[in-house]
Amino acid sequence: MAKPNYQFEKRQRELEKKKKKEEKAMRKAHATDEPIQTADMPKESPAPTP
Repeated sequence: MAKPNYQFEKRQRELEKKKKKEEKAMRKAHATDEPIQTADMPKESPAPTP
């Protein structure tokens, strides 16, 4: 009977965690880049300069 390769399994779990973390960071970055505009929210106008 073959021995289980624990290092391989651990590496695969680490890669999955890293992938999920990167995907979450990408979703978070896209959410902050594009604020949601709704009909009842007026767009911000820049402050007038003197």
